[in-house]
Amino acid sequence: MTTANVYQQRPTTGAKAESSLHHADLASLVGKGRKNAGVIVREKKLLGHLTIRGDGHDAAFAAGVHKALGIELPGALSVIVKGETSLQWMGPDEWLLIVPSGEEFAAEQKLREALGDLHIAIVNVSGGQQVLELSGPNVRQVLMKSTSYDVHPNNFPVGKAVGTVFAKSQLMIRHTAEDTWELLIRRSFSDYWWLWLQDASAEYGLSVQA
Repeated sequence: MTTANVYQQRPTTGAKAESSLHHADLASLVGKGRKNAGVIVREKKLLGHLTIRGDGHDAAFAAGVHKALGIELPGALSVIVKGETSLQWMGPDEWLLIVPSGEEFAAEQKLREALGDLHIAIVNVSGGQQVLELSGPNVRQVLMKSTSYDVHPNNFPVGKAVGTVFAKSQLMIRHTAEDTWELLIRRSFSDYWWLWLQDASAEYGLSVQA
């Protein structure tokens, strides 16, 4: 039987976690943008991010993931959202689980218990990634400015997720609702993408939501 050490990476006392956009003080910008702004940005900060690797063709693996999360394994280029939890296909044998802040440790324990002795890997990558949610009637236009990937509804329906070049760098774009998209970005690029979004959204109006 394989033994894996699982660590609780969130200290309970004595340390304060800050998002990668803490310096931008987005909270102070809430309600100060243009009325009826065409683009609304919301920082989904300090979420739990876990990469899960396993054999997607193994029925036992798929069943174990469903048992632990209540979510089916998504297929290629897709993301399944259930409340505040999402599971995204990243490659033939890799998925990304995003859970509310502080729930990643319990989620990993549930997955390991449900998957038992299957050949898997689960890695907590919460500290390296950030999610920005974009909503509003002009989000698609901002995306068209920023990436060469075709975001037309016929090619990029709700539930699709892709990794692509965006603003001369790389990230994941997730279409989570009709007028709502998420950018899954590297923590170290957060400031760059925040500056880019301000410029790309200027003609439509940009508003920050809490």
